[in-house]
Amino acid sequence: MSYILQVDFKMEGPFGHEMVNEFTDLAKGMNDEEGLIWKIWTEDSEAKEASGIYLFKTKESACKYLKMHTARLNGFGIEKVNGKIFEVNEGLTSINHGPIK
Repeated sequence: MSYILQVDFKMEGPFGHEMVNEFTDLAKGMNDEEGLIWKIWTEDSEAKEASGIYLFKTKESACKYLKMHTARLNGFGIEKVNGKIFEVNEGLTSINHGPIK
């Protein structure tokens, strides 16, 4: 069983290539997070929103990461962080080639 963590929040930027330049070290460090399999970074510069879709091995590791990440974002001045954890339906996801294995 694996778990998706969906996080989104409003932010002023950076976006695009500037985001890559600013957050490369952060992204590399995430690879050491307990239970993290992968992350997809998403952004909408017009709406000034950023989000991430994460796949974790366990619900516990997803919860632990959400708590830590929310505190980190609050430290950046981002007050409202939306986070949800979902159990992955691996049978249906595999039919649609979802990268869960």
